[in-house]
Amino acid sequence: MEPINFDDISKKIEESQNKIDVSLLAFWNLIKIIPEKWESKHFENESTSFWVIAIFGKCVIYYNDIEEGFNISSFECFGEIKNYLCEEFDLNQVLYQIYYSN
Repeated sequence: MEPINFDDISKKIEESQNKIDVSLLAFWNLIKIIPEKWESKHFENESTSFWVIAIFGKCVIYYNDIEEGFNISSFECFGEIKNYLCEEFDLNQVLYQIYYSN
């Protein structure tokens, strides 16, 4: 499977933004970034890069193009996703998890 490129992730984000609940839109606008590739070591000797699309505190929202879904992970070092997750959430679901978890 070919990794998703910048243009395709940008389109996916744009489509997802159109579905974001109005109550979460201001929050999304605060945490979103221009997509950038971060590394994730999901197996001991294997590293993969994913598009990070938002940063909030010590957590990121990234798109896992292997599983085709958005995920939340913490990070300790900028540019490295700490926890590999393989959920198949849409962006709205991830934003709900973050916003309403506190």
